Amino acid sequence: MHKAHEVTIESVPDAAISEQTDAVIRVTRACICGSDLWPYNDLPQTPGGRPMGHEAIGFVEDVGGEVQSIRRGQLVIMPFAYSDGTCTYCRNQLQTSCIQGGFFGSPEVGGAQAEALRIPFADGTLYPISAEVDDSLMPALLTLSDVMGTGHHAALTARVAKGGSVAVIGDGAVGLCGVIAARRLGADQIILLGRHRDRTELGTDFGATDVVQSAAKKLSRRCARLLMATECIPCSSAWATRPPLRRRSTSFVRAERSAGSECPITARWTSQRGFSLTIL
Repeated sequence: MHKAHEVTIESVPDAAISEQTDAVIRVTRACICGSDLWPYNDLPQTPGGRPMGHEAIGFVEDVGGEVQSIRRGQLVIMPFAYSDGTCTYCRNQLQTSCIQGGFFGSPEVGGAQAEALRIPFADGTLYPISAEVDDSLMPALLTLSDVMGTGHHAALTARVAKGGSVAVIGDGAVGLCGVIAARRLGADQIILLGRHRDRTELGTDFGATDVVQSAAKKLSRRCARLLMATECIPCSSAWATRPPLRRRSTSFVRAERSAGSECPITARWTSQRGFSLTIL
């Protein structure tokens, strides 16, 4: 992508091992993330262009001499960030803060909207799939490269627990994965706040017990007794429907920010009201 609204397909040098901790994967599935809309809408003129794509599944084509756990021929999930797996942050499951890490979809490592890609720190970055997988399951597995992990992390950060209640604000991809995560964690009540009927219907299939599509009084009544709230697509329209929660145990979690949106909820706003705000 060379500038906003200009997407091109170009020939680039073949991916190859650069460091002995690298691997090269042949990309078989990749997807477009909602965050790709940011550069699509506002990327300035960029000499040389910006490679796109940070979510993929593929087969390992080659590995460096120091790679130990990843083998040629393995089917692997490539997350949106690369990490060495050994630093303090990685050991505490904060791989996106890895001292030597970074993110795919950058000039330094390239993007996954490609036939092949070099993976730095292959042992710490790639997740091999050991079982034989039917091709029909590949799209579902692809969600584990970013969107499902984000939704699940949002639910964990919001302290969703068995028997609890949770509100998922936003019916985008991360929000729907937040619904799945809340169901997996055992929440009894999962309220999905969204404005797109086709998505909220899908959310019901995924486990939402209630759907609210407006800022009516019904919204406040349904959400008044919530213990936590998960914010998954904090666009202004989603925040406009948020309930007037007043319990000290309520948590707002920003899991993804839509392109061009503004989030009026700040740390100061939440602390003044006895809430907690976690920004992922």
